[in-house]
Amino acid sequence: MARYIGPVCRLCRREGMKLFLKGERCHTEKCAIEKRNFPPGQHGKDRKPKIVGYGLQLREKQKARRYYQLLEGQFRNLFEKASATKGITGETMLNLLERRLDNVLYRAGFGTSRAQCRQLVRHGHVNVSGRRVDIPSYTVKADEVVEIREASKKNPTILHARDATAHAPSPNWLEVDRENLRARVLGQPKRDDLVQIQLNEQLIVELYSK
Repeated sequence: MARYIGPVCRLCRREGMKLFLKGERCHTEKCAIEKRNFPPGQHGKDRKPKIVGYGLQLREKQKARRYYQLLEGQFRNLFEKASATKGITGETMLNLLERRLDNVLYRAGFGTSRAQCRQLVRHGHVNVSGRRVDIPSYTVKADEVVEIREASKKNPTILHARDATAHAPSPNWLEVDRENLRARVLGQPKRDDLVQIQLNEQLIVELYSK
């Protein structure tokens, strides 16, 4: 499975904001944004380009893609799926992103980062409505229950992640039982519940619609 294996802190620095790619580190003074809030590279401090038009659309797309930690092909395919669905394309796209299985685990607080949650899924630690699912891109539906498998509930990594994310509130569209490492999808995420960063999805739609 293709994935980005380069340094992730430079991605946050390139977008100029925290994308919460490195779990607990993002909430400490060690976060790269706290120390070096300028684009990576030799001339990062000196470059202050004026971004307009296509540049704005591209940066917004890159921000969303990196936030959810998807490759370009994965992100484009998801956009195509959203554009073929009835409704507002931008909101539908964010809805599909939020209901990815790896993201549901992250939002429920069973992992400190989406990368860690993706690994939990790939290693077979997760059940969806009683059956094991090892596909991180699986789209969780309303009333489905996502839970850590019984054999994995004493896994130290999972328990540490649960405790480390205890301060994070659960989104309104999830009913989370942290004690039993279980979450139920109550319904479709609403726009206000979708992302933790400032994002203009309409610019992404405009970019892909050219």
